[in-house]
Formats: sequence, structure tokens, C-alpha cells
Amino acid sequence: MKDILTELEDRRNDARLGGGQKRIDAQHGRGKLTARERIELLLDEGSFEEFDMFVSHRCTDFGMEKQKTAGDGVVTGWGTINGRMVYVFSQDFTVFGGSLSETHAQKICKIMDMAIQNGAPVIGINDSGGARIQEGVASLAGYAEVFQRNIMASGVVPQISVIMGPCAGGAVYSPAMTDFIFMVKDTSYMFVTGPDVVKTVTNEVVTAEELGGASTHTKKSSVADGAFENDVEAMAEVRRLVDFLPLNNREKPPVRPFFDSPERIETSLDTLIPDNPNTPYDMKELITKVADEGDFYEIQEDYAKNIITGFIRLEGQTVGVVANQPMVLAGCLDIDSSRKAARFVRFCDCFEIPILTLVDVPGFLPGTSQEYGGVIKHGAKLLFAYGEATVPKVTVITRKAYGGAYDVMASKHLRGDFNYAWPTAEIAVMGAKGATEIIHRADLGDAEKIAQHTQDYEDRFANPFVAAERGFIDEVIMPQSTRRRVSRAFASLRNKKLKNPWKKHDNIPL
Repeated sequence: MKDILTELEDRRNDARLGGGQKRIDAQHGRGKLTARERIELLLDEGSFEEFDMFVSHRCTDFGMEKQKTAGDGVVTGWGTINGRMVYVFSQDFTVFGGSLSETHAQKICKIMDMAIQNGAPVIGINDSGGARIQEGVASLAGYAEVFQRNIMASGVVPQISVIMGPCAGGAVYSPAMTDFIFMVKDTSYMFVTGPDVVKTVTNEVVTAEELGGASTHTKKSSVADGAFENDVEAMAEVRRLVDFLPLNNREKPPVRPFFDSPERIETSLDTLIPDNPNTPYDMKELITKVADEGDFYEIQEDYAKNIITGFIRLEGQTVGVVANQPMVLAGCLDIDSSRKAARFVRFCDCFEIPILTLVDVPGFLPGTSQEYGGVIKHGAKLLFAYGEATVPKVTVITRKAYGGAYDVMASKHLRGDFNYAWPTAEIAVMGAKGATEIIHRADLGDAEKIAQHTQDYEDRFANPFVAAERGFIDEVIMPQSTRRRVSRAFASLRNKKLKNPWKKHDNIPL
């Protein structure tokens, strides 16, 4: 009996070493942690339960039968984050460069099936050279099996991908279908075709970092939702995100203890809006002053900065925030911001996370590049996302809400539950100057008359009261009381029930 126990411990120690000490040292030399070290940082201490530690590949081509490593390049299992269950897989770059084989894929599929069945999030730590070439089509089949599970899990359990090394070729499509993708600066990259192939086919000379590094995907492509300085920070931030999310689509997000009074008054908000309607201000100030303890977890911070998305808590409960940012492009909606916000709104709706919308939008960004790029269809994505969402929706208009952009930003007409406006709000088809020049075209030569008409238009429409008279605004509120009013609104909506008509699925304008 003692011999068997010793053999078990020896086998476990061999499996934990992965590709061996030399490769582990090389991984550390690149500023990267090993697959198991990452899991230890991610999960609560001592909570990890590993599956399939002794699984090895079945390939016999190219002398592969002589190169077998227990675990086959991926560590899988489950554990807890702050006491809540999650499933995790972590690719081991020290074993065949973390390349995906048939058995490697089966291990990932197994925990994804369990996550769907048992209703817990899946966190994938990607650090892989791609498909294992020696296995040919078997490894491609493995990728497709993983992809299918990503699709089945979508909207059922939260899926988070952390890119912590190379992720190339077909491997990028699994993270692309997950809810959140995070990268590590300088050590991770994602692309469908690498720099060498790009050079061969298109004659473009580009580095891996320029082609698919963290900066590229957080600022230009919007593929990634955030990038962190190193592996340790990445794991800590993923833990923080999981705390905002429900375990699955049948559960509510966790309620955390809070030490910030819902009745808190913020007098500084009374002077947040500048006297000049064209002067920008920072909408993040409003978000942090409304949130419990000023805690805001921003998503896609570096992309489409004219709109802000992320999570806060109100009375300890998770709320998704979508807010126009007047500091960038005057807060206009454009192609990028519409796509960014639409995806975020749909995630919140999938997982029953209420949505707070803060509005200061002068309209859609004009110009040929926007029209040629399909701003009509992309803008419709955000409109569609808000209109189909059945979660509690509370909207606060702080300043401008002009034209179609007023409708799109969670207006009353898109089933907004509470629509508040500050006294500084202006709800109109367009700004006073443009409106006057259209209505009073005959007086265009007379500056004095035009000035009077503009003043008349402002007096009539540059306020929230016309919309309030129609019932499109539920209440005009004092800026200082925004936290109290919004908290009470969400509290009153906790038992909201709303169903869309039966359908197999919708056909959002992609």
C-alpha cells in the first residue's frame, strides 16, 4: 500500500513539473508565470480541485509516442473565487508550447460541459502556440469542439478569457466568443495570421506586438476589454470582475456588504455641468460619485472613449453603467461607441444585471467615413440592444439629448423604467442654432432676428420640461440627489418581470 501511495505522489510531482524545470525557468525568464502558478493566484488558497492530471496524448506520428507528458499541456479543474465556484483551464506553455491536441481539447471541453451543467463561470487562461501540427486534423477537430461549447455556454454562464502568451490562428476564435478578454502587456498577442505569413502574402512588415499585441487590441480593434502590466495584476483584476458577476443566467449577481449610505448627497454635482453648453466635463466624476464607495470597474477603457461602460454597485448590488463622455468627440455616438455599448448592454441583459444610462449626447457623429462605415447599422445595434433588454433600466439625462441619439440612449420609448433629467438637460431634435437656421431660413440675412429666434428656441426646448410635460421624463431631479434617486429606483425594480414575445432568437443588425 505504501508503495502505491509513494508512486501516486511521484506521478503527481512529475505532472506538476509540466515540461520540466528548464522550461519553467525559461517561462519565468520571459516574465511569465506557469499555468499552475496562475491558477494559484486566481483561485482562493487551497480551493483548486484538478481534473485529468494524468491524461496524455494518443499521437503516434513523428515519434510523438516517445514524448508523453502527464496533463498534455493544460491544467483543468474548479475552485472558488471569494467562496464562489468557477471552472478554470490554464494552458501550459512548457509542454509542447501549450499546443492544442485532441486530448488537450477534450480536457477543456469536459470542464466547459460541467460549467454549463452546474451553472458556474468558465475562466480560460490562454498561452498556446496553436494547433499541435503533429496531430493534423485531430487538433483542428479539438478546436471546433471547444468553439461549439463556447457558443452553447454563451448567455448561460459568464466566460472570461485571459491571454497570457501567444494566441494565434484558430485559437483566437474561442476567446473571441467569450464575454470578456483580457491581455497582458508585452507578453501576450492575438492574431489570425502571424507576421511571417502577413509579410509573405501582403508584403507588410509588422512585429507581433504591432499586429496583435495588447495595445492594438485594446485601442484599435476592440477585441480585448483590458490589458494589465503583468500576470499577477491580471489574475487579481479577474478576481475583482468575477465578484461583480452572477454564477449563471438563473442567479442574481452577488450582494456585497456596503458602507456607503444610499441617502448620500453630493453637493459638488450641482456644479458639474459648465455654464457654457459647449464646455466638456468628465462623466466619470458622476459615475464614481453615484457608486458605492466610488468603486467603478471599467470595461474597454481605452477603446471608443466617447462612451464609458463598466460595473458599479448600488446598495451592494451590481449595476452596469453606460455613459456618454463629453470629454471625447463631445460625447457623440459613432460606429465604435455604438458597438462597444451594444455588446455591453446585451451582456448585462443576458445575466440580469440592471443598467444605468447617463446621457449627454449631441447626436451621431456626422461625416462620410461614418456613413461609409455603416453608422446606420452600427447605431441600430445599440438601439436594438436597449430595446430588447428586459432588465431594470434607469436613465439620467445630464445635459444634451438631441435627435435620434436621445431615443437610442435608453429613452422612455425603449421601455426605460425610470427616466430622470437634471434641470440642465436639453431634450430636442437638435441644437438651437441648427434648428433656428432651418425653421427661420427666410431670416438668415438678419443677424438680430436670428439671434432672437435662437433665444426663443432655447427658452422653449433647451430644458427638460417639454419632455416632462409629455411624461417622457418621470422626474426632474436635483443633481446632488442622483445617488439617492437612482438607488431607490433600482430598489423598486428588484422584482421586475418583463418578457419579450416568443422567438427562436432575434436577428440583431450585425
